[in-house]
Amino acid sequence: MTVPTLTLNDGKSIPQLGFGVFKVDPAETERIVLDALEAGYRHIDTAAIYGNEEGVGAAFAKSGVSRDELFITTKLWNDRRGAEDTRKALGESLEKLGLDHVDLYLIHWPTPASDKVIETWETFGEFREQGLATSIGVSNFDHRYLPAILETGIVPAVDQIELHPQFQQVESLDLLAQNDIKIEAWGPLGQGKVDYANTVIGEIAQSVEKSWAQVVIRWHLQKGHILFPKTNRKERMVENKNVFDFELSAEQMAAIDALEAGARVSADPAEVN
Repeated sequence: MTVPTLTLNDGKSIPQLGFGVFKVDPAETERIVLDALEAGYRHIDTAAIYGNEEGVGAAFAKSGVSRDELFITTKLWNDRRGAEDTRKALGESLEKLGLDHVDLYLIHWPTPASDKVIETWETFGEFREQGLATSIGVSNFDHRYLPAILETGIVPAVDQIELHPQFQQVESLDLLAQNDIKIEAWGPLGQGKVDYANTVIGEIAQSVEKSWAQVVIRWHLQKGHILFPKTNRKERMVENKNVFDFELSAEQMAAIDALEAGARVSADPAEVN
């Protein structure tokens, strides 16, 4: 089934469901991304720190999929800050990906110890004007770090943040909505660290005859989140995409909402520099 698209605040479209390559072995990336493309994914999310941009690019080159069908995201790592270093970093990523532009470029973490984050973000604005990045955004900038970015007058198109049923980023939601910044949920299934199958999600999965993971993906989609579950197995890629033939009821959505516990499974942005 066709993956729906969302319209970003810059007028560009983004596929709501994609494929992520976090922790994908660089030696296996080409094969795995080819599998994802064959399974129908067109939105691929990578990052400089993953070390697999070259494999992602090799898969694109081999796939035969036209560039205008693809939506490619990569991210600037924490050791590259300031205008000059940021420009070099994007150039390196584009070379590894074999592309002349990315569809979305993100600052990976807010790195609160750095005094060059605003300079870096303003350089991102230049990338958008130059066509090197069609859309620009941030990652892990919650309610504590997003206001400083907004003060520049350059509004991110997306904010990619840890978000799953037990950690719903409730303190940041109003600020994101007020600025029409779309949420990209990373770790959307809890990174295997939460036993969602033995919560109300498992009960809902039985009632709709889907897996617990499909139920969580469907919850994200109905929330309006963009997400890209990661798996190395082609059959799971197909399963994760098979979520457009059912809908969760308002009661089922509310039951999953009630799992919110403010419980991260990964790092607090305040501690990542």
